[in-house]
Amino acid sequence: MAERSFTNEVQKLTIGAGETFHGEGILAVTKALLQSGVSYVGGYQGAPISHLMDVLSDAEPILNDLGVHFETSANEGAAAAMLAASVNYPLRGAVTWKSTVGTNVASDALASVASSGVMGGTLIIVGEDYGEGSSIMQERSHPFAMKSQIWLLDPRPNLTSITTMVEKGFALSEASNTPVMLELRIRACHVSGSFAAKDNVRPEFTLRDAMENPVRDYGRVVLPPSNFVHEVEKIERRWPAAVAHIKKHKFNEFLGGHKGDVGIVVQGGLYNTLMRAMELAGLADSFGRTDIPIYCLNVTYPLIEDEMRGFCADKRAVLMVEEGQPEYIEQALNTILRQADLPTRIVGKEVLPRAGEYTGQVLLSGLQAFFETYSKGKIKAATPDTPLDPKAQKKLTQSVPIRPVGFCTGCPERPVFTAMKLVQRELGNFHVSCDIGCHLFSILPPFNIGNTTMGYGLGWSGASAFNTPADKRTISIMGDGGFWHNGLTSGVGNSVFNKNDNILVIIDNGYSAATGGQDLLSSRAKNKTRVTGQPIENAVRGLGVDWVRPVNTYDLGTMVKTLTEALTTDVKGPKVILAQSECMLNKQRREKPLTNAAIKKGQRTIKTRFGVDADTCTGDHACIRLSGCPSLSIADNPDPLREDPITRVNNDCVGCGVCGEITHAAVLCPSFYSAQVIHNPSGWDRWRAGFRGAVIGFLQRRADKKRARYSFGTAP
Repeated sequence: MAERSFTNEVQKLTIGAGETFHGEGILAVTKALLQSGVSYVGGYQGAPISHLMDVLSDAEPILNDLGVHFETSANEGAAAAMLAASVNYPLRGAVTWKSTVGTNVASDALASVASSGVMGGTLIIVGEDYGEGSSIMQERSHPFAMKSQIWLLDPRPNLTSITTMVEKGFALSEASNTPVMLELRIRACHVSGSFAAKDNVRPEFTLRDAMENPVRDYGRVVLPPSNFVHEVEKIERRWPAAVAHIKKHKFNEFLGGHKGDVGIVVQGGLYNTLMRAMELAGLADSFGRTDIPIYCLNVTYPLIEDEMRGFCADKRAVLMVEEGQPEYIEQALNTILRQADLPTRIVGKEVLPRAGEYTGQVLLSGLQAFFETYSKGKIKAATPDTPLDPKAQKKLTQSVPIRPVGFCTGCPERPVFTAMKLVQRELGNFHVSCDIGCHLFSILPPFNIGNTTMGYGLGWSGASAFNTPADKRTISIMGDGGFWHNGLTSGVGNSVFNKNDNILVIIDNGYSAATGGQDLLSSRAKNKTRVTGQPIENAVRGLGVDWVRPVNTYDLGTMVKTLTEALTTDVKGPKVILAQSECMLNKQRREKPLTNAAIKKGQRTIKTRFGVDADTCTGDHACIRLSGCPSLSIADNPDPLREDPITRVNNDCVGCGVCGEITHAAVLCPSFYSAQVIHNPSGWDRWRAGFRGAVIGFLQRRADKKRARYSFGTAP
């Protein structure tokens, strides 16, 4: 169950020539694949292309009708290996994943397919996850493309350019027998717009044709001596063929004015941001019209030297807008011009930051510095985006509480780390090796648990060096998504093989929750097109782990006992704790519509809510420090003799019960209570509520009178 359904939107994929497609970038990419006659598509979800996988999954009936095979791959390496189908057969294929970490996982297969070359067009759609919205290390796809000689497309972020580059990408791949990578930043993935649709195309040569007529060519196998021939082939045949095709079909664009002694070279994906900055600088209007010559690189590798020289020949200075570092394009451009004895000054990182996302404000500052030096007076009246004034900022911080990102309300992963905090109180601190996933929020307040994180599914591998006798054991974390991605072998298998004596906690919440709630092999939910319901416990025991303890994460007391046992037992060997409970977001997505429908029909429904007794709460807030649930907040203390604010449970509460469990397990004050909210109550429900209200009201009025006497300094 993905976080968003595209069931209705995917019907747009069936429109044909003469119609206009309206939608967002992810849908447009899928439509372009179908218009290109793709035979197979695979991939692994991850921002910012998670929704592309969701669209493809929801569109599977449409893909099947066209004879297109779609597969949710086990990881990015498995997805990249699918491209092997295009090495010997004229089959167009596409794969997708999050870059750069996904590209790293896929590197073996990508390097091989780039070496052998392809007969059918292959397209690798990567979510270029660079900048302020990224959750990973800051790296670019560019060096990988250069390293393996994969042509890199970076289209302007509008639907026409994106879909055109998808279609042209397949043709470029076939013309040069080389895989093509197309990078999409998060804004491109979700940009809305329209383009003139074409008819969907069924593959002329099908997967079945290939299977029934197998072809073998040792020259395409990456082994000596073929691999040495491949390298020469890349340089002497494929590269020139790619350059010729890119020039002939005008992949790159010359925009803006045609004359002037200064110009701008920009990566295609940064074009919209550049135009916003130019508008603010008074160099362009809101429709992108400008008299400044712009060379837009929809292909950032390989560079077309003739076009570069032609654009720069009549200019004394050119601004190179290249996001990230090192400045590969800027260095190459300088080399091209110096070899041609052209004196044009290339200005890039000297006026623009070496690292970090190029936002509109960043580019505006760079434009001002460039034009101030090389075309003084060109910028007459810049109108920068102004930040909030100090008074508005202060008012905002007062109304919006400062809170770090963290687990969702009712998240089943939160009590796992609450249990660790409680165990640390008794046994002291221990080394915790983290993993990629929602559970990584444990590194942040209020838990502050976790020493390192090395990659998806590498939680236990990240602590493998500590497999040595010591007074304490290490604890490693891994999600069910990371487990099936590669953790089963690199973590569990590795630990069994090396007789590891440490502990692994597998967060089994039933989905690939961090990437949008997609189903996994171990998901309990029924899936019409995939096999689910394969327990992680069976896989772990099958590899030879004997000490395995499944625990309901919401049972905090049992979780504390199990962690303590794992840390102190005399039993040697790898120890695995399966922390099991369904992702609360997915549970709410499934149950809320059903509950709301029942309420609307007048059916009696009960919702459990938790609250805090204001008279009992001491204002200690240990419950918040041990939970961090967004539904826990603070309120003024109603007791005039107490200054500390009390804990309050707001309306976001989903009734998971963890706060009450914490109160019991941590021996905190008994201020939490459970209440039932009844919709469409029966007559008996109303009578009971009235009776209870009368009794509570009577007792409350007595308490209020006593409180009033204390408030005015009157003796009781």
